[in-house]
Amino acid sequence: MSLTLLPVVSRLAPTPSGYLHLGNAVNFALTWLLTRQADGVLHLRIDDLDRARLRPAYLDNIFRVIDWLGLDYDHGPSGPDDFLRHHSQLLHLPEYNAVLRRLAQQPGLVQASQRTRTGGPEAPVPLDTPGAAWRVRVPADTTIAIADAWQESTNVPLGALMPDFVIRKKDGVAAYQVASVVDDLRLGTTLVVRGLDLQPSTAAQLWLASRLSETATFNAARVRFFHHPLLTDAGGQKLSKSQQLPLDAGVLGQKDGKQAVFQAVAGLLKLPFDAGENLATIQHGFESMEFSSPSF
Repeated sequence: MSLTLLPVVSRLAPTPSGYLHLGNAVNFALTWLLTRQADGVLHLRIDDLDRARLRPAYLDNIFRVIDWLGLDYDHGPSGPDDFLRHHSQLLHLPEYNAVLRRLAQQPGLVQASQRTRTGGPEAPVPLDTPGAAWRVRVPADTTIAIADAWQESTNVPLGALMPDFVIRKKDGVAAYQVASVVDDLRLGTTLVVRGLDLQPSTAAQLWLASRLSETATFNAARVRFFHHPLLTDAGGQKLSKSQQLPLDAGVLGQKDGKQAVFQAVAGLLKLPFDAGENLATIQHGFESMEFSSPSF
């Protein structure tokens, strides 16, 4: 696949639920590189529907990390205040709710459930039950084919991995899988760069979008996916925000600073070690790569 043949529109899509770690910064750099190499359009889209974990310091950290890395974007908030006033996902709740209502109209697709009073397993309840989560029923044999531009063609056994994923949380707000599809359609996204751990989420979103005519254009023919390998810690565990101490600065406190980010990017792209010196050397090495092969 050649990105130059596509009208590339991509996005940085962080969640302000913790300080961004090295893996987040690497994803930002990869997304920026792919988009700029294709003369595409880059949005900053912050996913803030998880209000319980949102903290002002986490929101501010997103802008600080982008500036620290030397990245730019074409559309999106200029800072935390601009985001909360003009770009928060809360401003798009009517769009999410419209899709949720349409999904609920599909016979046998959506089921509401909530925990029993004794704290046991969730039990089915009517859709209009207060405090109930909505889940979709994915047939057990459902497999989603993804033409992954990094991992090559992949078949994801969605029915086995995510047989009844949540589409509306118990607080009545759309869950990630729905909001992400609606947001990407609104932005006109044609390139999604994610960690390999989110490949099942990509499959879930493709399957979910295909349920409705108004979301069906979010499909593998229109959107290209790059699922890059994950970075791990010294013990081989995936990096996550939850591993960090409350006062940790995340990637901004990373040993070796920005160079650690760019060297990690160079390693993922199989560039020479010295290409990871800074953003300019990474971009120069990246521009010389061939994109005719899905696996680089």
